Amino acid sequence: MTIADGPDKTLPVALRTEALEQLLTERGLIDPKVMNGIITHYETNVGPLNGAKVVAKAWTDPDYRRRLLEDGTGAIEELGFSGQQGEHIVVVENTPAAHNVVVCTLCSCYPWPVLGLPPSWYKDPAYRARVVREPRTVLSEMGLDLDDDVRIVVHDSTSEVRWLVLPERPAGTEHLTEEDLVPLVSQDAMVGVAKVTAP
Repeated sequence: MTIADGPDKTLPVALRTEALEQLLTERGLIDPKVMNGIITHYETNVGPLNGAKVVAKAWTDPDYRRRLLEDGTGAIEELGFSGQQGEHIVVVENTPAAHNVVVCTLCSCYPWPVLGLPPSWYKDPAYRARVVREPRTVLSEMGLDLDDDVRIVVHDSTSEVRWLVLPERPAGTEHLTEEDLVPLVSQDAMVGVAKVTAP
């Protein structure tokens, strides 16, 4: 395959990615050590664990929850999470009556400091197009069935505003501490395609 031929869509994405990385490395355009460092940074130092800490704090601290909903970026920075792709984060809260879900219809804008790298389904053109038109169907296909009386609100992330969903705290977790709650919160729940369940 050459660049002139265009990508071979019959090859799995991982193989195409590897071929592109190899080509860019051979031409001296990227340094594999730098790329590995960036990936490791977003997989370990930043990512869904940070977002889970934000959610758990909001569930256990009403004052923090209020600040988070009023000024997501500021409240998230209070916990030490900030940086590129997290300059302006708006937090929306799921309730029994309303469920929020996030998409980026143009590309894959995502709040990296609190959610890490976006999952492949988030970048998929089918998700990006369909969740806006038929959110209830898409959520159901992803395993989240909501009652018909629950209003679904779709938020479109952009380079100016990124969204984070504050999921509902599951019933039966009232006795759990903030630290106990962190492992329950998934990346999917903070995008709005899943709910948090009690252990």
